[in-house]
Amino acid sequence: MRALTCSARPVGFKVTREIQVTDGVWVPADAVTMSAARSGGPGGQNVNKVASKVDLRVDLSRIVGLHPAAHARLQSLCRNRLDADGHLQMVSQLTRDQGRNVDDACEKVKQLIQHALVVPKKRRKTKPSRGAVQRRLTDKKQHAQTKQNRRRPASED
Repeated sequence: MRALTCSARPVGFKVTREIQVTDGVWVPADAVTMSAARSGGPGGQNVNKVASKVDLRVDLSRIVGLHPAAHARLQSLCRNRLDADGHLQMVSQLTRDQGRNVDDACEKVKQLIQHALVVPKKRRKTKPSRGAVQRRLTDKKQHAQTKQNRRRPASED
């Protein structure tokens, strides 16, 4: 049975629930690994004791229901976030709570996959109408004439 949300909690180095993107696309729980580290930034004495920064790794080849074209778009979208094994690396240190950072990283992965699912519109070449070209040239001549009138008159010697 698939989970409806990504309220994953860390258990060792595995995420316990899958990341549900749409009804037909999800990331299985065994395709996601997680590690935690001490987060940087302010936080007082607590920051030195708690490993709240989350590093989530997703095996992109194991995403279920992703079409090949969407998979290619996803690869190009996250080409700067891939590790040496080709896994997507998503880091979150938004909050001081490890569980909320896991949820945030899962949400980032979900949004990235949703962005890859959108098929971009094909660009159609267009050409300006004859009237638009004529108006542009007329405006251009008028502007040149205005600048010509601003010049100092030539002396007649």
